[in-house]
Amino acid sequence: MTEPLILAIPSKGRLKEQVDSWLNDCGLTLRTSGGVRGYSASLSGFDEVQVRLVSASDIAVALNQGEVHLGVTGEDLLRESGDSPDTQVMLLAALGFGRADLVVAAPKSWVDVETMADIDDVAHLYLARTGRRLRVATKYLAQTRSFFARHGIADYRLAESGGATEGAPAAGAAELVVDITTTGATLAANGLKIIADGLILKSQAHLAAGLGAVWERAHLATCRRLLTIFEARARGKSVAGLTWPAAQDAMALTALARLADFDFTPRTHGALIQRSGLFDATGALGAAGVGPVSVEQPDYVFEATCAAADRLAGVVAGPAS
Repeated sequence: MTEPLILAIPSKGRLKEQVDSWLNDCGLTLRTSGGVRGYSASLSGFDEVQVRLVSASDIAVALNQGEVHLGVTGEDLLRESGDSPDTQVMLLAALGFGRADLVVAAPKSWVDVETMADIDDVAHLYLARTGRRLRVATKYLAQTRSFFARHGIADYRLAESGGATEGAPAAGAAELVVDITTTGATLAANGLKIIADGLILKSQAHLAAGLGAVWERAHLATCRRLLTIFEARARGKSVAGLTWPAAQDAMALTALARLADFDFTPRTHGALIQRSGLFDATGALGAAGVGPVSVEQPDYVFEATCAAADRLAGVVAGPAS
């Protein structure tokens, strides 16, 4: 008997609320075992899926170690966990919430420091003057090392942060910080400014797969079903369906075809178009004498293929279940 596919989602906080809303929006109801404080759940219509509720950081670790098949957490955490995250985890879908930037920040009082090149200069001077390397407080050790190396900065040392990173310079624990921020307000409130070219990562929540998990064919089939629903819902939000009188098909399709760089999918007496091009399309149809044209918003748009599922199956070809 095949073991269940394990999906890990955040157990608390704003990200959990956003994940719950996303699942509900996709038509999937999460039922928590043991009440609101439970740590396992089930997914409506997917008896073969076991949902685990754990912290966002633990989800990243579990994905990197192959302890779960799928998980939802921030890209910043995924890229910080494991020795080779790009080979241990596959990002399947960016979810459009949980957005935050991983940035380098320096004290506002450093008026002549605006770029990473300026930080390199300060690091050299600081070492020559004090005999010590510039301290950088962060929870994101791996990404900081990589980013500083890309900028050729070597005269620094990492001060691993266990608490509020943005307070490290004021407390005398570090000269710089690398931290996650959504608006920069907390950094500014602590007397810090974001370095102009100090953006390390624009992060958001992702649905990701743990490549080290045991992927049997049944797991891949279940994953494909889930991904197909997620993609169809996202696609449904991004398109609009146009319908016109049957007798005007030829006129309508000709009018849409004349629009530059305009993609559309013909359907019976109508077309599917990107919502961003809605007014261009209806304008062209009206100019061609096509009407009345009605517009509808589909809940889902299912395609015959699922690129994300194909990509995953190509990496983790499971044994027969």
